Amino acid sequence: MCRTADFFCFEILSPKAAPPAGTSSTALTIAPRGPRPYRSPMATDRPLLGILLMLGFCILAPLGDSIAKLLGERMSVGQLVTVRFAIQALILVPLVWMTSRGLFMSRRVFGLTALRTVLHILGIGGMFLSLRFLPLADAIAIAFVMPFIMLLLGWLVLKEHVGIHRLSACAVGFLGTLLVIQPNFASVGAPALLPLFVAVVFAFFMLVTRRIAKDCDPVTLQAMSGLLASAMLIPLLFAVSDHDLAGLQLTAVETRDLMLLVVLGVVGTCAHLLMTWSLRFAPSATLAPMQYLEIPVATLIGWMIFSDLPNGLAAIGIVITIGAGLYIIQRERMLAQAPAPPVTAPPAA
Repeated sequence: MCRTADFFCFEILSPKAAPPAGTSSTALTIAPRGPRPYRSPMATDRPLLGILLMLGFCILAPLGDSIAKLLGERMSVGQLVTVRFAIQALILVPLVWMTSRGLFMSRRVFGLTALRTVLHILGIGGMFLSLRFLPLADAIAIAFVMPFIMLLLGWLVLKEHVGIHRLSACAVGFLGTLLVIQPNFASVGAPALLPLFVAVVFAFFMLVTRRIAKDCDPVTLQAMSGLLASAMLIPLLFAVSDHDLAGLQLTAVETRDLMLLVVLGVVGTCAHLLMTWSLRFAPSATLAPMQYLEIPVATLIGWMIFSDLPNGLAAIGIVITIGAGLYIIQRERMLAQAPAPPVTAPPAA
């Protein structure tokens, strides 16, 4: 579900390499007041291992979505999301303890983490709900509009410089997304727009993540998110269980479904860990294009499990969306490698 957000989230939270020799390190030696930013030693550069870990993520993420699609036929979205986060907490909290990371956060970081968790719940819930109506590959392809929304938010809200090339690629990417939405909208109506809602939610999720990226270890952040989401959702489900609210019903779970629920939580958590570790061994510029492998993997899984394949118009839209996304990644890589303009000294008084 939130695979694009996952990648950009962990790219932001992952440790960065030291500046090249000869560049000024003044910005690194001036310590700001307040809590000390999170720092983690950079692992040895092993790009092949990083690529393999990212490939594992690209397989596990749509696999988890396919399990959610199967279970969504028999239980509520609220129940699925609650179990997903509860298992995340059960796996990651012991990992935090065993690796001596700790769960302490400043009041500011904790508040933003709580907001981020609410957005995470809405995003995953929206994606799971969309999978009740849409083919797996189509839902994931539409959600991949998120990088375009992030780029526009950076331009409009954060006043970041975005050139005409990337703005044009955004427009083309949105066109591709509309081509994927159109046949689904004709078939199921408004639910075809749910992945767009997911993309917008995760764009704001990323804006919040940017605010805490330097202050929190990524595994600690995910563990705390699992705890907070469980603390929010479990009482809510029991409180409304007698009111038969759509999407929040508690249903008896058969043994077969119980096993699938456990697998859903484990797969989702392991996908996050593979993402985190991949960025420790390979640069984000190497791994970014690989995230689009999720769409063909989702197409294959959707065909094998649900006998779903995108129709001709949706397939064209998927190709356009992937092409636009890869173009933006390439442009940003070129801009990052461009030499900085020379700094001229001010004239002597």
